[in-house]
Amino acid sequence: MSISKRCRDITPFLVMELNEKAEAMEKAGQSVIRMCVGEPDFDTPKCVKRAACRALDQNKTHYTHSLGILELREAIAEDYRKRYGAVVDPANIVVTQGTSPAMFALFAAMLEDGDKVITSDPCYACYDNFITFAGGEAVKVPVDEDDAFQYRVSAIRKALDENEGIKAIMINSPANPTGTLLSAERMRAIAELAERRNLWVVSDEIYHGLVYEGREHSILEYTDKAFVLNGFSKAYAMTGWRLGYLIAPPEYMRVLRNLSQNFFISANTMAQWGGLAALKEAEPDVERMRAIYNKRRVYLIKRLRDMGFDIRHEPTGAFYVLVNTRKPAARFDGSSLALSYDILEKAKVAVTPGIDFGQGAEGFIRLSYATSMENIEEGMNRLAAYIKAQS
Repeated sequence: MSISKRCRDITPFLVMELNEKAEAMEKAGQSVIRMCVGEPDFDTPKCVKRAACRALDQNKTHYTHSLGILELREAIAEDYRKRYGAVVDPANIVVTQGTSPAMFALFAAMLEDGDKVITSDPCYACYDNFITFAGGEAVKVPVDEDDAFQYRVSAIRKALDENEGIKAIMINSPANPTGTLLSAERMRAIAELAERRNLWVVSDEIYHGLVYEGREHSILEYTDKAFVLNGFSKAYAMTGWRLGYLIAPPEYMRVLRNLSQNFFISANTMAQWGGLAALKEAEPDVERMRAIYNKRRVYLIKRLRDMGFDIRHEPTGAFYVLVNTRKPAARFDGSSLALSYDILEKAKVAVTPGIDFGQGAEGFIRLSYATSMENIEEGMNRLAAYIKAQS
């Protein structure tokens, strides 16, 4: 059997492999604390579920416009106006089955074979695969723990000077896996650099709404030469609804519409009506979830520091802590993948190996606090016992 090279080159998503291993252990009767996958443990807000059920009762079960229902696109545009002062035309929004199809369509529309996109190292594990599947190449720009894992504009400039064929700079704020919130000053500087070099900025804003210190900014506050990826999975606890969207420049909308018509038809109809309710009615639910996430964040960071982990810059967004396991007190010199499997086998705690997010995160593990405080407390007790046993 012949498998295409583009599919053979797709690397495993290690966090899902760890999660599947944890699930198998649970089915075998073992107690496992899962702190690996970035999936909210909250139920979807009731107003969203009611809206989707209402749509079903009203027989709104047919295809929608390939860009999504107009009401939802108008609400997205209004949300960006209200939150960021950004002027977005609903005609420049395509609603998708989660942000992954949006990313697939974006890079398919943007990249020719050999074109390059700057991504940070570390970054979300799947970015590089989306880029390479579309025929492109990811150019890695290291971000440093000492600088809170923020892009340095000088490092981006260096990558631009050393590489030909770069079409875009990819940013993610708040970021996965670091929880870093990119400062307004750096975001503005990146936008200005991109405009000077005639590049696009691709901004993944999926963790907007989950910020605990400071304020998130949209790239659309600083430039309109940008694409925005966003969705409902994280802030609204709607992962299984598979609902996202892409805000794109007008010159790309015809081809994005063609891609949607051919490959996706339209996003799930009932989910779209649920998304509309999320934007219009669910802010109190988001505030409640955000407050609980913050309590978990503060507790988790304290426990990790008590174990001897050196968390130099506290993550202020998303629901992750990226932990350096090589310094100062907990010196694990092996691979992060081997360490993660060892923690899973011996401590029965599922964490994500840093190598999943790039070479820049080797020696780190990522812990997600998108689980209950009870689970986090038990997970930290088990991890503390594991570390003690290794010393």
